[in-house]
Amino acid sequence: MSVDSVGALAVDERPTMNDNPYPFSRRRLLAGAAAASAVTVTGVAAAPTAAAAATPARASTPLVTRDRIATAALRAPDGTAAAVPFQADFHARLTAWLAFWSANSPRAWSAPVQVVGRVAPAGDALTLHAIRYRRDDELHAGFAAGRRDASHGATLASLHHHFPNVRVLPDGTVRVDDGPAAFTGAPAQVAFAVAACRELWDDGGATAARWAEHAGRALARAGQPADAASHAGWAAFTRISLRRGLGTESYE
Repeated sequence: MSVDSVGALAVDERPTMNDNPYPFSRRRLLAGAAAASAVTVTGVAAAPTAAAAATPARASTPLVTRDRIATAALRAPDGTAAAVPFQADFHARLTAWLAFWSANSPRAWSAPVQVVGRVAPAGDALTLHAIRYRRDDELHAGFAAGRRDASHGATLASLHHHFPNVRVLPDGTVRVDDGPAAFTGAPAQVAFAVAACRELWDDGGATAARWAEHAGRALARAGQPADAASHAGWAAFTRISLRRGLGTESYE
């Protein structure tokens, strides 16, 4: 099996919700996500320029081999499962991101049990196809690449909260590159903000030229007034957009 084919994974199905041997409980995921969110905001504040968002040159360190992200097993788009190589810091960031996504999802959803995607041979990027959780003993997709709905926008928000380089590919899959969280004003970030304002916050007048003004309205509506183009404001905007998109907060 080539590294490229091994590089896509997802989670093993559990027999029932009651037979649930997850190493992390939902409560622990909530606590971990809160800590990860705090670290993310700190990391954003420490990266004030676009240059800081660029993936740094890596020393020659060995990759780590993992078959899951947090409690979720990795599975390739073709359904196969295998351990794949990751950069250790990238895997840690993905673990924090998935805990954050889960902590802000509806209570009826289990912790994610499958992440479907493909990991780059260098172990420093993931192309995400799906996130699956269990409800009523059945698997459901909390995010699916081909389904351009509110959960798609919400998942993008969660990824932009944790990573500086997030791109939607033509088929709806999402490419995530390793790096500390940062607001850079990059075109992909601005495009996300415009789409989030229009599709998640029902603000059809949002434009690339004035996106921060429109995102600021969403922040004020959520009781978190801030400059969306600041690092702390970006972290807050992506957080509330995740919650609104997954339906855990309406901010009405």
